[in-house]
Amino acid sequence: MLKSARKQEKDDEGRMPLLDHLRELRNRLLKAVLAIVVVMIVAAFYQKEIYEFLLAPIQESVGCQNGVVITVDGKSCALLKTDTLIGPFTNALKVALMSGVLLATPVWLYQLWAFVAPGLHKGEKRYAYAFAVVGAPLFLAGGYLAYAILPQTAEIMLGFSPDDVQNQIGLDSYLDLLVRMVIVFGLAFELPLLLIALNMTGIVTGKRMLSWWRGMVVGLTAFAAIATPGGEPISMLLLAGPLALLYFIAVGFSLLNDKRRNRKNPDAELSDDEASDLDLTPEPVGSIENVSGSRPALPGQASGEADAPGSRRLNGYDDIT
Repeated sequence: MLKSARKQEKDDEGRMPLLDHLRELRNRLLKAVLAIVVVMIVAAFYQKEIYEFLLAPIQESVGCQNGVVITVDGKSCALLKTDTLIGPFTNALKVALMSGVLLATPVWLYQLWAFVAPGLHKGEKRYAYAFAVVGAPLFLAGGYLAYAILPQTAEIMLGFSPDDVQNQIGLDSYLDLLVRMVIVFGLAFELPLLLIALNMTGIVTGKRMLSWWRGMVVGLTAFAAIATPGGEPISMLLLAGPLALLYFIAVGFSLLNDKRRNRKNPDAELSDDEASDLDLTPEPVGSIENVSGSRPALPGQASGEADAPGSRRLNGYDDIT
């Protein structure tokens, strides 16, 4: 049932009817969802360990001990709580779903790339595997960065609490914030892959990407300010710095790829209206070949009269026409 529709396609350029494209999309989505569900089921058996891992940043940084409001060093602390009957169940589902999305990243990334890039030649199909192999660590690295800056973010946010006020953080709201940050940071770390994909398909050149660097740095900084909770500067720089570095790495790769492509095709950078360079240097003429001066006459000229000395013409013409 989940057999790829492209395996039945005989067109070398990967073209197929609309219904086959929809069938291919359905199969890719089913495979991605199936992988996430399988990981969710496995994660359910390790729910306690996953909870401890997810709650560690806030418990160790701002968690209250023995019901106190302020820690021994004078900083505000917080208690995690659930305030509904079905809260523990919904939180367990959120934890399992987040685990499934993160740990199944290589599978759904490959399914996404395999559907989006069907126009690649057979020799370029390996890029689908490279996309999944490189994209999964980048997504996980972005998610871990979001997890790592949570303690510092929590301390800064709770620092605005008035004295003698006990902070209570809903476990569901904390998990929602963590999931949003992990997904946003993880997708942001896929930026270099997007740029490289545009370059590999010939849509954008490396020089064009490099010309964007000022706008990209400003845009990435603005994105980091929006994505980080509270917009505090340290967390913003911790996100904007790696994103800018990944952008320049993608630009460097694209420049090298353009250079490799130009070695194979010298006219690759020419526009449609620009002529290629031509070598107009005169070449030396070779030795002259002697040819016979006699030429057989046409049938109609055999009996023709000569109009001039040394020539035979018929009624003033070289041939019977």
